[in-house]
Amino acid sequence: MRIMVLSGVVLGAMAGPLAAGGIEKACLRSDRFNGDRGLCACIQQAADMTLSGGDQRQVVRFIRNPDAAEKARRADSAAAQAFWQRYALFGETAEALCAPQPEAAGSG
Repeated sequence: MRIMVLSGVVLGAMAGPLAAGGIEKACLRSDRFNGDRGLCACIQQAADMTLSGGDQRQVVRFIRNPDAAEKARRADSAAAQAFWQRYALFGETAEALCAPQPEAAGSG
C-alpha cells in the first residue's frame, strides 16, 4: 500500500503545474514553502487522500490567509469540529509522506 501511495506522490510531482490542484498551487505561491514543487505536490497528494474538494478549498483559503484558519478554528459547531479532525488527519498524512527522509546509515 505504501509503495502505491509513494508512487502516486512521484507521479503527482512529475505531472507538473498543469495537473496541480488548488492546494499545490497555493503552496507554490506561498512564501512559507519557498516554491518547493516536490513538497507542494506531495502536500497536494496528502490532501487528495484525506480531504474532500470543499475541505481543500478551505485549506487553500488558510494558506492564502492564515488568520482565516484561526477564525475558523474558533467556530463552535459540529461541522467545524469534524472539519478540524479531517484537517488534522491531512496534516499527519502530509507530514508522514512529505517530511525529508533521513539518509540510511552507512550511505554516503
